[in-house]
Amino acid sequence: MSFFGLDCVKKTERELERKLRANDREYNLSFKYATNAIKTSKYNVFTFLPLNLFEQFQRIANAYFLVLLVLQVIPQISSLSWFTTVVPLVLVLSVTAAKDATDDINRHRSDNQVNNRKVQVLIDRKLRSEKWMDVQVGDIIKLENNQFVTADLLLLSSSEPLNLVYIETAELDGETNLKVRQALPVTGDLGDDIEKLADFNGEVRCEPPNNRLDRFMGTLSYGGQKYPLDNEKILLRGCTLRNTDWCFGLVLFGGPETKLMQNCGKTTFKRTSIDRLMNILVLFIFGFLVFMCTILAIGNYIWEINEGSEFTVFLPREDGNTAGFSAFLTFWSYVIILNTVVPISLYVSVEIIRLGNSFYIDWDKKMYYSRNDTPAEARTTTLNEELGQIKYIFSDKTGTLTQNIMIFNKCSINGKSYGDVFDYTGQRLETSEYKDSVDFSFNPLADPRFTFYDHSLVEAVKLENPEVHAFFRLLALCHTVMAEEKKEGELSYQAQSPDEGALVTAARNFGFVFRLRTPDSISIVEMGKERSYQLLAILDFNNVRKRMSVIVRSPEGKLSLYCKGADTIIYERLHQSCSKLMDVTTEHLNKYVRSDLQEFAGEGLRTLALAYKDLDEEYFRQWRQRHHEASTALDDREGKLDQLYEEIEKDLLLLGATAIEDKLQDGVPQTIEQLSKADIKIWVLTGDKQETAENIGYSCNLLREEMNEIFIVSGNSLEDVRQELRNARTAMKPDAAENSEFLPVRILGNGVKVVMDEVVSGEYGLVINGHSLAFALERSMELEFLRTACMCKAVICCRVTPLQKAQVVELVKKYKQVVTLAIGDGANDVSMIKAAHIGVGISGQEGMQAVLSSDYSFAQFRFLQRLLLVHGRWSYLRMCKFLRYFFYKNFTFTFVHFWYAFFCGFSAQTVYDEWFITLYNLVYTALPVLGMSLFDQDVNDVWSFQHPQLYVPGQLNQYFSKNSFFKCALHSCYSSLVLFFIPYAALQDTVRDDGKDVADYQSFALLTQTCLLFAVSIQLGLEMSYWTAVNTFFVLGSLAMYFVVTFTMYSNGMFLILPSAFPFIGTARNSLNQPNVWLTILLTSTLCVLPVVTYRFLLIQMCPTINDKVMFKVRQAKATPPPPPRRARIRRTSSRRSGYAFSHAQGYGDLVTSGRFLRRPAMSLPSGFAHAGRSTTGFSPMGRSAGYSPTGRPQNTKVADVEVTSLQMFRTIADPAL
Repeated sequence: MSFFGLDCVKKTERELERKLRANDREYNLSFKYATNAIKTSKYNVFTFLPLNLFEQFQRIANAYFLVLLVLQVIPQISSLSWFTTVVPLVLVLSVTAAKDATDDINRHRSDNQVNNRKVQVLIDRKLRSEKWMDVQVGDIIKLENNQFVTADLLLLSSSEPLNLVYIETAELDGETNLKVRQALPVTGDLGDDIEKLADFNGEVRCEPPNNRLDRFMGTLSYGGQKYPLDNEKILLRGCTLRNTDWCFGLVLFGGPETKLMQNCGKTTFKRTSIDRLMNILVLFIFGFLVFMCTILAIGNYIWEINEGSEFTVFLPREDGNTAGFSAFLTFWSYVIILNTVVPISLYVSVEIIRLGNSFYIDWDKKMYYSRNDTPAEARTTTLNEELGQIKYIFSDKTGTLTQNIMIFNKCSINGKSYGDVFDYTGQRLETSEYKDSVDFSFNPLADPRFTFYDHSLVEAVKLENPEVHAFFRLLALCHTVMAEEKKEGELSYQAQSPDEGALVTAARNFGFVFRLRTPDSISIVEMGKERSYQLLAILDFNNVRKRMSVIVRSPEGKLSLYCKGADTIIYERLHQSCSKLMDVTTEHLNKYVRSDLQEFAGEGLRTLALAYKDLDEEYFRQWRQRHHEASTALDDREGKLDQLYEEIEKDLLLLGATAIEDKLQDGVPQTIEQLSKADIKIWVLTGDKQETAENIGYSCNLLREEMNEIFIVSGNSLEDVRQELRNARTAMKPDAAENSEFLPVRILGNGVKVVMDEVVSGEYGLVINGHSLAFALERSMELEFLRTACMCKAVICCRVTPLQKAQVVELVKKYKQVVTLAIGDGANDVSMIKAAHIGVGISGQEGMQAVLSSDYSFAQFRFLQRLLLVHGRWSYLRMCKFLRYFFYKNFTFTFVHFWYAFFCGFSAQTVYDEWFITLYNLVYTALPVLGMSLFDQDVNDVWSFQHPQLYVPGQLNQYFSKNSFFKCALHSCYSSLVLFFIPYAALQDTVRDDGKDVADYQSFALLTQTCLLFAVSIQLGLEMSYWTAVNTFFVLGSLAMYFVVTFTMYSNGMFLILPSAFPFIGTARNSLNQPNVWLTILLTSTLCVLPVVTYRFLLIQMCPTINDKVMFKVRQAKATPPPPPRRARIRRTSSRRSGYAFSHAQGYGDLVTSGRFLRRPAMSLPSGFAHAGRSTTGFSPMGRSAGYSPTGRPQNTKVADVEVTSLQMFRTIADPAL
C-alpha cells in the first residue's frame, strides 16, 4: 500500500493460473500475490482535498460556477462581488466534502478494524498471533469457533468427525442456515499436530482470482498424488466458523483477491428519467444564457457607437478600449450576472428532497411487517420520484407472489391419486372443512405438525404396498438434506430449499424416517426397522439438469438409482414400458386443478416426478471409474460429468409424482388488481413450469376468465414461435402492421428507436415458456415478441433462467421509453433486479441475496402498491412541483436583469443589491420550496388507493417535461416584465409624501426585489395543495427574514463598519414607509399571479385532469369517508394445471458424497418404533405439516392482529366522471 493509499504494485500480466506452495513464503512471494490487507477507502489525509475537489468539479454545475468565480476576479469583467458566487459554491462543496469525508472515515475505521484482527499463523513451526493484514498466500492458519474466516482458504483439517466444518455465509449471500465443508482425507490426517502441519509442503494449482462464489477448480499435489479441489473444500473470506472447535486452512487468495472483495465491484449507477431530462435542460439553459449574453453584448456594441461618445467626458475610456472590446467584456460580465439561471442550490435541494422522501419510506408503519420485524427500507436515495412513473413490473413468482412455504398436498403413486377427501356423496371436501386428519401415532418419530387428510395413503403404507413403500423410500433417500438429532427422537432437518424439506418430512411421517447420513451411507428407519444404505454417488441438481439422482446399495446388496425432478425432464428419460403409467400420472397432475374443482383455483401446486432403475454391478463399476476421472479433470469437468449423468439416467421406471402447495402471500390479488387499474403492466418471470405459473396467474388476478383470450406460445423452432406470436397479434388487432412502428426519439443527440404502443380492444394475456422465449429473444425475433407482449394486459414467462429474466427487462428498456421495476426474493432474481430501472427485494425465505442487490426492500408483495401509488406518486409530484417552481423563481429573478440592461446602457450593472443576489436562493426562497417538496400532497393515501388512476399522469410525464419547462419559462418572462416595468413606471417622476425624490437606483432596486419576493411567495402558495404548520412557518418566516436582514444590512451601523460592502444606507427605512411603494408591491404581485389563476380556473372548468376531479371529490367529502364493508372473497375458476420446478440453486450432492453431513449424534440409533405413544416426539421440527421453512418460524398461522391493507379497508369507488 503506497503513501497515498493506492496500491504501488500493478500486475503487468493477467494471472491465468495460481500456483502456491504451503509453508514456503519465499517461493510464493516470487509471484507478487496480494497480501491480506484490504482497502475500501478512497482518500487519506493528503489526498482528500485534491481528489475530492477533482471529483466534485467533474459535475457540470460545479465546474460552471468555478469558471464564473474565475471571471469574477477579473476587474474589467465583474460587476458583482466575488462573494456572490463564492458563498454558495463553498457551501455546496463543503457540505458534499463533509459527507464524503464522513463516509471515508467510516470506511477507514472499518478497514483498520478488519486489517488489525488477530489470527494464529503457523510460522517457523510455531503458532503466532498475527494481524490479518500480515497474512500471506501459502500460510497455514488456525481458526476457532465463531471466528471470521481470514482469507480464502483450502480446508486442511478440523476438530469434527471426518474433518467437517460448519460455516455461516450470511455476509456473502445473506443466508443464515449453516453450510458444511469437508477437508480431503489426506490433509485431514494432519489433524492439529503442529509438526505435521509445519512439514506439509503440498502444492496447489488453481483458477486465478474471480468473483464466482459457487465455483472453484484446482488440484492439490502432495505425496506424489494429485487430488481434485472444488468449492466444497474451500472456506471463503466473510464466512463465520460455527459449531466447530478449530480448523486449519491454507491461504489461497488474500485481501483484494478474495472472492468476497472481487464481488465488491461498483454497482451500475441508476439515474432517474428526471435526472436525464435535467441534463438536457441544463444544456439548453447554458445555450440560452449564451444567447442572452450575446444579445446584450451586441446591444452594448451599438450603444457604445451611438451613445457612448457622449459619456466620455465623465466616463473616459481606457486606452485601446474600442466598442468591440467593450462588447466582448460585456458578454462575460453578463455571463456572471445571469448565472442564476442555473442555480447551484438546485442540486443541493434535489438531494435533500430525495433524502427526506426516502425517510418517509423507512418510517412508514403501514409497510412494516410485524411478524418478521421487517420494516421497508429505501436502500438508495436517488430514485424516489422514479417510483411514480412505473409502467412495467417484472415479478418473480415463488417467494414473491407466493409464500415459499411448502406443504405436501397430494401425490400419485403407481397410477393412483392420493390427497383428495370426499364425503359420502362423492363430493370433494376442502381440507379446511374436514377435521379428521390422519393419525400418525403409529410412528413415534413423526413430525407432530404434519397434517394429511387422505386416510387411504397411510392404510396403503400399513398394508405394505410395494409401490407405496418404494415411493417413500425414494423420498427418504434421494435428497441432500442434513439431519441433526441432539436428543433421541428430536429430529431437525436442514435443506437447501423448502421443497426438499417438505418431501423428506412427508416420508418421515409415513414411516420412512431419514435419520442420519455419513459420507458413504444414509440411515433411515423403514416402518420401525433401521436400515443403512451405502451411498455410492449423488448426481446433483443444477439449472440445466433440473433433476437429481442418488445411487445406493441396499442392505441386501441391490444397486439402485433413484431420481426425482421436473416431470417433463423425467418423462423424457423413462423406459417405454412406462407410457401408460405416465399418461395416468399426467392426468392426475392435470386433475389437481381442473376447472370443476374451483376450490383449488388458488393453490398453485408444484409437481415433481419420481423414478428409479436397478443397475448392473459390472456396468456401474466401469461407470464409477469414468466418473472419478471426470471429477478430477481440470478441463471441462462439468461437461464431462453431465455426459456421464445423461448416460446413466435413462430407461427409468416411473413411481409417481408429488404435488406441493405454495400458497399466495396475503393481499397479492388485491395488489395486482390495484396496480392494473393504475395502468401498470405486470409480467411474471418464473422458473416454474407453465401450468404452475398459469394457475398462480389466475389465483392472483393477473389472468382473468373475463379476458378475451390467453395466448400460449410454446413453439420448438424459430419459425413456430414467430408464427404463434403473429397469430396472437392478428387476433388482438386484425389490421396490425406487419412491421413495428417506431417513434423517433432523440436523447442527447442520439437517435433511439422506441416501439409505439398499439391500442387493442379487449384484454389479453400471453404465456410463453423458456424454450420458446430463447427463440423470441434472438435479435431477429425480439421486436415480434415485444410488440405482441406489449399489446397484452399480462405476460407470464415460464421456465426462464436468471439470464433470460434480465434479457426480458433489457428488451423492454431498449425499445420502450418507459420506467421498469423488477421485484424478487432469490439469488436467481438478482440479475433482473439490477437490470431494471428500479429493483425491489423481498426479504423472504430464499435468503437476502435479492435484498442486498435492490434499491428498495420490504417483506410482503402487497406493500408494493403503497410504495408506488403513495410514496412513488407523492415523490414524483413533489419533485416536479419543485422543479417547475425553482425554474420559475430563478428565471424570473434573472430575466429582470435582462430587461434592466436596456435601461443601463448594457453596462452589466445589477438591478438588485448584491446581498440580495447572494441570499436569494440560500435564505429567502430555500426553506419554502423545501417545505413544499417534503410535505405537499394533492390527496392523502386513502384517496390515492381509491383512485389508482391518479398514478397515470406520472407514466406520461405530464407533471414535468420539456413542454412544462417552456411554459414555466414563458410564465417567468411575463412575470419579469411586470416586475421590472411596473416598479419602473411607479417610481418615475415620483416623490415622497414629504416632497423628496424617491426615484433613485437604490430605491428602485429595493422595490423590485421586494416585489419579486412577494410574487414568488404567492406563486408558491398557489402551487401548494397541502398546507401544514411547517409550510406556513417557512413561507411567512422567510418573508420576515427578508425584512429583518434588509433593515439590518441597510442600517447606519453596518455602513459604518464596512462602507464598501453595505452601500444601501437608509434605503429600506426611506422607501418602505411610503404607501405608494406598498401599493406598487400589491399591484405587481396581483398582476404576476392573475394569468396563472385565470388559466387554472379555465382549465379546471373546461378540461379537468384526473387530479382536479379527485381533489374536487375530496373537497366535497370534507372528511375522510368511512370504510365500506369488506368485499367477499371471490373464488375463481381455473382450467390450468400446476407444476413444479427446482429453485435456481446448486445442490449439495458433491458435499454429501464426500462426507459433509451434520454433526454426528452422540447416541445410538434405536429403531424408535418400539416406544409407545408419542412421548419421544417432543422436538421442534422446522416445518408444519411438511410445510418446511428454513427459518423455523411458525407458518401459515392466522394472526389476529395482522394489519389490514388499505385495499381491504377501502373499496375502489367507480366514478363515471373519472
